[in-house]
Order: sequence, then C-alpha cells, then structure tokens
Amino acid sequence: MEEENKFSRQNFLKKLTATGVAVTTSIRGYGTTATQINSSASYSMIPFPHSENKKFVPVMITPFLESGKIDFDGVSRLIDFYLAAGVKGFFANCLSSEMYHLEEGERLALTRHVVEYVKGAVPVVATGSFGSTVNERVEFAKKIHQTGIAAVILITSHYATKEESDDVLLGNMKHMLELTDTIPMGLYECPSPYKRILSPEVFKSLLDTNRFVYHKDTSIDREKIKAKLALLKNSPMEFYDAHTANTIFSLQHGAKGMSAISGNFYPEMLVWMCNHAGNPAKEKEVQWLQSELEKTEELISKVYPMSSKYFLGKRGIPLHPISRSSTQALTAQQKQTLDDVYQTFLGWCQRLGVQPISGK
Repeated sequence: MEEENKFSRQNFLKKLTATGVAVTTSIRGYGTTATQINSSASYSMIPFPHSENKKFVPVMITPFLESGKIDFDGVSRLIDFYLAAGVKGFFANCLSSEMYHLEEGERLALTRHVVEYVKGAVPVVATGSFGSTVNERVEFAKKIHQTGIAAVILITSHYATKEESDDVLLGNMKHMLELTDTIPMGLYECPSPYKRILSPEVFKSLLDTNRFVYHKDTSIDREKIKAKLALLKNSPMEFYDAHTANTIFSLQHGAKGMSAISGNFYPEMLVWMCNHAGNPAKEKEVQWLQSELEKTEELISKVYPMSSKYFLGKRGIPLHPISRSSTQALTAQQKQTLDDVYQTFLGWCQRLGVQPISGK
C-alpha cells in the first residue's frame, strides 16, 4: 500500500503512570512551578479503574515560519504552554501536526526537538508507520524510536486498504512487530487516509502480542469503547479517547485520559476534566463543562488546525497563520466566532476557578 502523504522508551508504562514526575523543562513566563505543573488531586468517590489520576495528552500542532519551514522556537513555546496547563504527555508527529505534509527528515527533526526540549518531564509518542511497504515502515519506525520517544504509534489504516479484511491488517501489523524487536508500539485510528476502527476482536488480538502500550481511539461508538476498555483490565496499555463528547464516559469507564483537538485551544479544560471526572464533589461542574465543550467543538473544528493557531495567538502564543494542510485563510466571520469562543472559555475559567495560562 502506497504511503498516503497526499492526505489532508523503553519504559513507557513507568513514565506514563508516574503520578509526580518532576519537570526539568524551563517554563518561560507562565507563572507556575515545576511542582505545580505535575501535582493533581486524587479522588475516591467514583474510583477510576486502575486507581490513578487521568491524563490529558495533546495532539500537537506544528507552527511554521513565514518561509514555510517548521518554527522550532514556536514548538518550544507551545511545549511550555502545554506543560504549564498540566498536560502529562505529548503526541508529536500526528494528524494535527500535519504529518502528511512533512518530509521524512522534518518528521524526525520535529519529534526529536519535542523529546529533547521536554527532557524526560513527560513521555512523548509519535507516529512511525510511514512508507510504501512494511519494510520501509519498519525502517522509519526504528529511526523515529531513536529520537527517544516512549512508543512508536502505528496508524491502523496504514496496514490494510478499505477493501481488505481484518486478517490482512493483523498479518501486516504482526509482521511489523516481528521486524521491530521490542520497540514499544501504539495504535492510532487516524481519520486519514481513512478511518480504520478496530473491532474489539482485532483489538484483543493485537493486545495479546504484549507489544502495544498506547491506543488513541477515534471510534466515537461508546459500545465499542466500553468493550475495548473491558479488555484492558490488568493490561499495561493506556487508552486515550480523541472525541471530546466522550470525555466523561471514557474516563469513568477506564480510559487513561483524553487526547482531543480541543486541547489545542484550551488544554486547561481537558486537564480539569481528567482531574475531576471521578470526583463526586465536582459532579455538577463536570456535567456542565462537558456540555459546554460539546457546544464549542464544531465551532473550533472548522478550518483546523488554522483555527487553533489563531486561538492560541489570542492566548499570547505568537504563531504565524500558516498551515501546509490548508491554504484557506480564516474569514472575518470565522475569526469572530473564535473570538466569541475565547470569551466563553474565560467564563469557564472564572466559574471553575481555573487560572488561564497566558503566553504573554
């Protein structure tokens, strides 16, 4: 199967399940300390399965310079911003990163920059299933693993065409595993080149290989999510839901955390939800914020990731309004809509007692 670039650590578990990792990265101008970044309360009324705090892991966007090249200083500013907001990991080189519009060297350089800048404060994962053949994907997976990431993420639709059966997908993935030694792997039901949702049966077959430690789910289907989560009891694999509307459901049914695009607008809100979705004292606020997040999801999703770059600009993160995946500029009306969402976000912060992070 041809690479679809035309479409728009080894110790992963210990790192990702740690509840008090010290941050060594320099946080520039965000008015928060390393201890504050990684401290979060533990709640007991509706105990989460696995009994540890939930985590928000953003799917990172890629800032570009006016020349069109990657803005690595911008990437560093974003990392500082995310960490100050309380994120517990990073997903680099993903669809939000415009990975299909990056050259191989750029994918590696971007991922390496994130890993080196974070300096082990939180784990980093990145997509590694690029290539026209399984052997080419193996080669790239090994290269991106050498950047220091915690796990190499495999896109499910890279291992079978729409018309091909699950047996083909399983055969190709297991062949990949055979050729990649003991590299920790993850699964990503990326919407591009097409969304290949794993059935609970296929999910179990891959889980049984004991090679997968991370799963980003985009199924939206709550019955499938519930079935997959049931399979993960006593498993080291960590499950992250990409769908904002499923936040409460997934977290309360055993998901490790969330990894939704809304975190590229207001990560504080996703972090708050991960910290409080199981707290009975916060039940009313949790339900309210869930409803609010759902109302704004469609508004922020238009012309994404350009919409996120504009929104983050309002938050004091100077990013050029440049995207490789879309040359469409935001209209005056779209900007006004995002301006309105920004004011709504400030209202959320005020009601919940959350201090919004500012890059200014």
